[in-house]
Amino acid sequence: MIYYLLVPLVAHFSALNVFRYITFRSIAALLTALILSIVFGPRFIQALRRLKFGQYINEDVAAHQQKAGTPTMGGLLLGFCIITSVLLWGDLANEYVWMTLFVFLGFGALGFVDDYAKVVKKRNKGLTAKQKLLGQVIVAGVAAAVLLSDPEYSTRLAVPFFKHLTPDLGMWYLPFAMIVMIGASNAVNLTDGLDGLAIGPMIVNAAMFGLFVYVAGHAQMARYLQVMPVSGVGEVTVFCGALVGAGLGFLWFNAYPAQIFMGDVGSLSLGGVLGFLAVLCKQELLLIVVGGLYVAETVSVILQVGYFKMSGGKRIFRMAPLHHHFELMGVPESKIIIRFWILSILLALVGLSTLKLR
Repeated sequence: MIYYLLVPLVAHFSALNVFRYITFRSIAALLTALILSIVFGPRFIQALRRLKFGQYINEDVAAHQQKAGTPTMGGLLLGFCIITSVLLWGDLANEYVWMTLFVFLGFGALGFVDDYAKVVKKRNKGLTAKQKLLGQVIVAGVAAAVLLSDPEYSTRLAVPFFKHLTPDLGMWYLPFAMIVMIGASNAVNLTDGLDGLAIGPMIVNAAMFGLFVYVAGHAQMARYLQVMPVSGVGEVTVFCGALVGAGLGFLWFNAYPAQIFMGDVGSLSLGGVLGFLAVLCKQELLLIVVGGLYVAETVSVILQVGYFKMSGGKRIFRMAPLHHHFELMGVPESKIIIRFWILSILLALVGLSTLKLR
């Protein structure tokens, strides 16, 4: 909106030329989303308390029983801040911006229905696994199909650290892209089990993929850094900026001890859009590295469930996902969170190194 109001005036006021730059508008989007989060956060938390939208706590984790009743569905606050910021600062004529918003809102709507079933309808398990997967398949399938409808969009796969290895998946790219989005969505959802544990790495990941999205959308920079170019995708950097800002603002209230939880409406939408960002900038496999924390949490659940069934009731971890294992070992929650954040930053730096180590 601001983009369309000010850019036409550049011919009369040269100082307004700064609003043409994606970098400037991405920073503005970050600050706008951050300010909105800080300003509206307390009121939003109070509203959730009045509505009695409290978090249900798994009885298996005794240390978390004191968190019962903490306002949840904080993903609605994240969504409001991100979408408002993008609408203000983004170029709304860009198709990739709308595709990103579609994925974000689509996965968020699915999470909202799940949270609503648990919090309002008092069905502790919410949607069934099949219902949730079906919703994810629909959103991811539509997004991937629209993306591939552009004949210029490449179905080649970039392999980190190997610049000449770019296999063409052809028709298999559609299900592959869907798996990336669905997998990322569920991975973030599994990680969201401690105060600030999911949103901290999400901020780091959003900043990292914001950089890759910008590079992919800049033809000269993409050529220099040997990144697959995607014409026009650079505008999605504004969304990434808004995501970082909203995440920082949400962390203000979600940090230990949390005043609010994001709920499935937050974790599913953030994870799904993170996977879509990786697909957009042609760095799908890099998500495994940069989002290594989410991968580790997911793998711990897969191993736990698989081994439990194969061994007739034995366990690898005291409890899965992985963060609960450390909790039951006696590691303080705040220490687990900060250590996981540190690991996430280190993994992001490894991902950043792939720009040169090719």
